[in-house]
Amino acid sequence: MALGCNRESAPPPPAAAPAGEASAHATAPASPAGGIEVGKPGPDFTTTAHDGTPISPSALRGRPIVLYFYPRDETPGCTKQACAFRDAWKDFEPTKVVLVGISTDTIESHKKFAEHRKLPFHLVSDPDGAIAEAYGVPNTAGFLARQTIVIGADGNVKRIYRSVDVSRHAAEVLADVKS
Repeated sequence: MALGCNRESAPPPPAAAPAGEASAHATAPASPAGGIEVGKPGPDFTTTAHDGTPISPSALRGRPIVLYFYPRDETPGCTKQACAFRDAWKDFEPTKVVLVGISTDTIESHKKFAEHRKLPFHLVSDPDGAIAEAYGVPNTAGFLARQTIVIGADGNVKRIYRSVDVSRHAAEVLADVKS
């Protein structure tokens, strides 16, 4: 059973990104079905992670990329998922994967979440849901669905998780990245 974020205790959806805060913009349209396809290139975008790292799938070609979309920082299911990736990080590191968590939370929220939970990977703010939309990830009232996209070093989508069980997801994704 997939654990979701406890929306009753989650803060309301964020307003537009404050001035000066990076906003992601998808630069490739989603497929006509509103999503992406395994074996095809994933949509490109350019944004900045919570730690100041520029993130762009096209610039990262040659390395596997994991984009994991989640509803909200510091909520039960989202924290469990992020901490599972953190706890498995020593196994991910040799793969040279770029792991990116994406939600509509602000960069400031991501900074606090990453610091509090000691997350060794990137968190990206998608305040207008442009990245999520390009990847076919639903955005309901400012909460992104919990989904993961694994992109191979060749830039093509390798695996799409439209349903995620946070208790085993890190292991599943690690197996995808290693294969």
